[in-house]
Formats: sequence, structure tokens, C-alpha cells
Amino acid sequence: MDSHELIACASARAEELPGSARENPFGPEWDVYKVRGRVFLLIPLDGTGRVTLKSHPDDAVALRETFADIVPGYHMNKKHWITLMPGPSLEPDLVAELVTESYLLVVEKLPRARRPVDPALFGRA
Repeated sequence: MDSHELIACASARAEELPGSARENPFGPEWDVYKVRGRVFLLIPLDGTGRVTLKSHPDDAVALRETFADIVPGYHMNKKHWITLMPGPSLEPDLVAELVTESYLLVVEKLPRARRPVDPALFGRA
């Protein structure tokens, strides 16, 4: 997956999520996706094509060990954030799933009244 595909895939999934909003709090060089004011996805528009998102600490370790293109979160807490780099080990379905999981990690920490979805049921058949 090249840098344009990675950014397009992550952005498209983030845009689909209920209550998701794209902002530029750090200037026009960064697209930051939030749900109810809390960050779940960061995309620097510097040409690197990387995407940074939240991950459960245990999942973050497993993902980094399994996929060569997943590294510790760039400029973020390395325990709770991962960065996806353009490369052959990433597929669109995986990127969409990781964006969704990042979103749900943030939603489950919100007060119930502010949650746009029930994180236990969202996306389940």
C-alpha cells in the first residue's frame, strides 16, 4: 500500500464513523480526526504517508511484531499509539479495522451520554 492509498483508506474510514470530525488544530499540516473532541487518528500531510492511531497496548505489541509497516506511535505515547507506514504488509481491510478500533477505544472512554455509538455493539452483526 503506497502513501496515498494509506491516507485515503484511513481518512475514508474515519469519515464514515458516527460523530467523527476532521480538524486541523496543529495547522494545515495535520488532519486530526476526533470523536466528541477526543483524538483517535492523526495524519501528517508532510508527504510521509504515515497514519497514527490508538491501539490497545497488548494489540500494539502484537501488531508491531506481525506487520513490518506498523511501528510505535510517532511523537506519541508508544504504549497506546501505533503508526502505520506505507508498505506491502498493510491491506485496506486491516487499515479500516485499525481505524475503527482506535475510534472505539476513544468512544468507550466517553461518558455514556456522549457516546455516538455503543462500543460493545458497533459493527457487530
